[in-house]
Amino acid sequence: MLRQLAIRDFAVVSAAELELEAGLTVVSGETGAGKSLLVDALLSLSGARADTGVVRHGAERAELTAAFSLDDAPAALAWLRDHDFDEGSDCQLRRVIRADGGSRAWINGRPASLAQLGALGALLLEIHGQHEHQALLDRTQQLDLLDAAGRHSEALDAVATLARQWSAIEREHLALARAGDPADRIAWLEHQVGELEAEALEPAELEALASAHRRQAHSAGLLEAYDRALSRLSGEEAPALARDLRQAAAELARHHEHEPRLAGVGELLESAAIQADEATSELGRLRDAIDTDPAELERLDRHLARLQDLARKHRIPVPGLLAHRESLQSELDGLRGAGDRISALRLQAEAVARDWRVAAEGLSALRRVAAATLGAAVTGLMAELGMAGGCFAIDLPAVDGDSPQPGGAERCEFMVSANPGQPPRPLRRVASGGELARISLAIEVAALGADAVPTMVFDEVDSGIGGAVAEVVGQKLRALGAGRQVLCVTHLPQVAAQGHHHFQVSKAVLGAQSHSAVRALDGKGRVEELARMLGGVEVGKQSLANARDMLRRAGA
Repeated sequence: MLRQLAIRDFAVVSAAELELEAGLTVVSGETGAGKSLLVDALLSLSGARADTGVVRHGAERAELTAAFSLDDAPAALAWLRDHDFDEGSDCQLRRVIRADGGSRAWINGRPASLAQLGALGALLLEIHGQHEHQALLDRTQQLDLLDAAGRHSEALDAVATLARQWSAIEREHLALARAGDPADRIAWLEHQVGELEAEALEPAELEALASAHRRQAHSAGLLEAYDRALSRLSGEEAPALARDLRQAAAELARHHEHEPRLAGVGELLESAAIQADEATSELGRLRDAIDTDPAELERLDRHLARLQDLARKHRIPVPGLLAHRESLQSELDGLRGAGDRISALRLQAEAVARDWRVAAEGLSALRRVAAATLGAAVTGLMAELGMAGGCFAIDLPAVDGDSPQPGGAERCEFMVSANPGQPPRPLRRVASGGELARISLAIEVAALGADAVPTMVFDEVDSGIGGAVAEVVGQKLRALGAGRQVLCVTHLPQVAAQGHHHFQVSKAVLGAQSHSAVRALDGKGRVEELARMLGGVEVGKQSLANARDMLRRAGA
């Protein structure tokens, strides 16, 4: 719901700030005072294009700000979350239009494009008035409203889900078909995989190969190192190390009674002697295992060279060959089954298309019933709104093509005849702005509760009417305001009296410039404004009495 609207240097408005509430809010004022500028400001905040002419003469820029509560706008709240603009349960739209031609927009203080402003604005408010501002003129919106009025969400979800499944199957089928005959690719992959399978590529196997190559390449040096170490340990060149350690331990043992701590030293020497024996045995085994074999070294060299050649060929390091082989094998398996997959996809697509047709036929039947019901209701309301003899109908032509569509098997076109004897024409081609606004009002009242947009704005909905019809228009707007926020710009007292809240727009000349101002009216102010609308410039006692009576009857 729109909570606040602030305007600065916009057309003839130097500064205005409106605090708005739920229900029906009416805006009135003398002709030319600038009543519709509030609607123009909301249009600009909803992403409409604005030229430099909207900037007040002498100002550098126009600034517009609107604050919304999102408690009644879950779709807008979800949009904000999806686009990282969310700030709790409130939302602020801001737009600056510069006199030099620049324009910038913000959503909750973050820079936004006009497209983003428009997408969010469509979820927050709906403006009825001139042709180019009518959401109901869009055929997609018309179909959405029909489905909402008929409570078709479950049937529509089933149709949309099947259409998405069919599209996913078709995309995969098309991708496989575009690949053509995979025989050449299969042959190439089989050769590459065969080469890689001929080699041991597991990490442990690669490490064992590298270790064996290092040992063989350095076998002579290792043999020499083993021999020198064994000579020192076994006593071939000097006294054996283990024997000397045990002799030292025995000599110290004779003095334990004089120094008990020597027992610990003896234990350490004995342990060292044992470890020296074990080291000597292990070195002996390693020495015996050494096999200086030039042929084996050459074989290992050739093996490593093959791996390096494969790595260069596939442009990856040797450790990555295993993962690459698995990737090629996966592709090969997929191509070998491509023919079978294409056949399976064709059967799946046919089955899903059949299911979609059944679901779409069910949705079509629901739409025909809802179209007849809504058409009759709007036709009846049109008569109440001064268009007796007119009629409203909903045409549901079939969509082009046979492919499953998420929206079902038909399009939607709102058709209207505003006068008796005239054939119905598309709503978007209705010439009279006043008639269009009243028809839109009739549609919204007939579909009350179906439209998810929380705020509706009607600009000059009472154009070209008066008397009892004007009072009916006001009553319908008030009824609409019982379920959502409605803002109506009007020049008729019969409509203004029905408002829950009332703003007056006035214009004055200060210096060489005209300035419009907006103020909220209290009870006394409403009586005076209605009396002015009833009686013109001179407001008499009778006009004031009539104004009070109109407010009393509207409240009753």
